Amino acid sequence: MTDFFKDIPEIAYEGPDSTNEFAYRHYNPAEMLNGKSMEDHLRFAIAYWHSFAWPGGDPFGGQTFERPWFGDTMDLARLKADVAFEMFRILGQPFYCWHDADVRPEGATLAESRSRMEEMTDYLGQKQEAQGTRLLWGTANLFTNRRFMAGAATNPDPDVFAYSAGIVKYCMDATQKLGGENYVLWGGREGYETLLNTDLKRERAHAGRFLQMVVEYKHKIGFKGAILVEPKPQEPSKHQYDYDVATVYGFLKEFGLEGEVKMNIEQGHAILAGHSFEHELAMAASLGIFGSIDMNRNDYQSGWDTDQFPNNLPEVALAYYEVIKAGGFTTGGTNFDAKLRRQSLDPVDLILAHAGAFDVCARGYKAAAAMLADGALEAARAQRYAGWDSAEAQAMLGQGLDEIAARVEAEGIEPEPRSGRQERLENLVNRFT
Repeated sequence: MTDFFKDIPEIAYEGPDSTNEFAYRHYNPAEMLNGKSMEDHLRFAIAYWHSFAWPGGDPFGGQTFERPWFGDTMDLARLKADVAFEMFRILGQPFYCWHDADVRPEGATLAESRSRMEEMTDYLGQKQEAQGTRLLWGTANLFTNRRFMAGAATNPDPDVFAYSAGIVKYCMDATQKLGGENYVLWGGREGYETLLNTDLKRERAHAGRFLQMVVEYKHKIGFKGAILVEPKPQEPSKHQYDYDVATVYGFLKEFGLEGEVKMNIEQGHAILAGHSFEHELAMAASLGIFGSIDMNRNDYQSGWDTDQFPNNLPEVALAYYEVIKAGGFTTGGTNFDAKLRRQSLDPVDLILAHAGAFDVCARGYKAAAAMLADGALEAARAQRYAGWDSAEAQAMLGQGLDEIAARVEAEGIEPEPRSGRQERLENLVNRFT
């Protein structure tokens, strides 16, 4: 036990009428829905990096948070873990996620960083066993250190590629040892600033081979979890090779990995790519590569990735609508890749930000489940495309342009536009949210 969260009670479900700030009003982990508990449907996870490693800086200002574990020693890394698991206990969520750089101090060499990661893996394993919190996924930080300023797998220096491979290897080993259910790759700097100094074709080829190596190593060590890629269009790199779900799918097809790799999709990244969250989720599901989500939001008055806690119920409901349609989570879950505002200094802010996000997600998930059970939205969609269910329409897809054109002229076909009824469907969604 530490005293960082001193006097903060465990958060328990009290129902929608509760006025207790330290209670869940909508998230009841034991509530059953369609044969599963809400805990199992939502599979909440806390991001180690934003909650415990981020110092509160922004592009125009440095550290605002003062945390007793900030520093580069193993003792402080263990203190950070103690505080993290205390927070997990208070919130009662089942999972967490990390980058290696979040849980261990950087070593002077790759071997020293690996040794420190192995030591912290043992320590985290003891914490998991004692408390029951599990690892949703691990990942490698291949973007913060200056060695990665020109990328990791896409770096023009082969030594950086090799160093990155070493980091990913020990991160995958740690993830497996801790029972992680996924391993994630986010290419924070796998892109370029200008074509003036970039061999784009070579960089993409190296990125593809690196991902193949990850999959090969997964099978070599017998890792049973999923390999996930997290798309992002830009920031920090100007042009990133993993722009969005569709782009990543084309990349996976090119390198023969579409059957091996799925997506970890973040709301904020979807917005930066010019999409909605539900678009990216539906696209991944349609391509058979849906895996997991990072739940946050962006400030729509800002052009960058602000990673705020979710509080927009209609957006969250539409996202979970697509998650449920995709069959729900298997190895994936709802990770809160979200951080406090840099003026939110108090320990209690960290607790209540997550508690409020849990409630918003629970309300959104239940609204989504209710919309699907109601069936009106799916019925309206089916009605709009009903013409394609006819034998004649299906046969047309096997014909040529000349044959189709001849039929249109012979039968005098003149299409009449039909309303898309968008506003009526938006009203339908609003009934549930």
